[in-house]
Amino acid sequence: MNTPADATAVVIDTNVALDLLVFDDPAAQPLRQALAERQLRWLTTQPMLDEARRVLDYPLIARRREASGLSVEAVMARWMSMADGVPEAPKAPYTCKDGDDQKFVDLAVQHRAWLLSKDAAVLCMAKRLARLGAVVLRQWPDQASTNVSALARLQ
Repeated sequence: MNTPADATAVVIDTNVALDLLVFDDPAAQPLRQALAERQLRWLTTQPMLDEARRVLDYPLIARRREASGLSVEAVMARWMSMADGVPEAPKAPYTCKDGDDQKFVDLAVQHRAWLLSKDAAVLCMAKRLARLGAVVLRQWPDQASTNVSALARLQ
């Protein structure tokens, strides 16, 4: 994806990405819009893509994906059309209780990025990660109620 240099860096965990790419969750609409308007630069790594590919075949998710007429390849292609692949990040100073989420924490810290996650193990780290320049949110805020550039200044 060709995103402007001044776009806000964002790391999106797998559950939020599924809401965006598979479940078409209305709560993901502000995120979809911000990505489409290139206000955000979605950062992803190969281990994140590998995890997504694996999760897309979990029975519950596969049923929802297939009901929407989506193949694993189509979801992954859409992911990569919206995201920028970057190298894996070094281990952050803080360790997530859920080892599967550490890669998201590490990348957000390295890039001083927004980290969108619904995982309690990540959300409880918000204050510690803020000290390192990463902002943790459960979902991207609705632009109607929040000025995106004002949020970006918090980084």
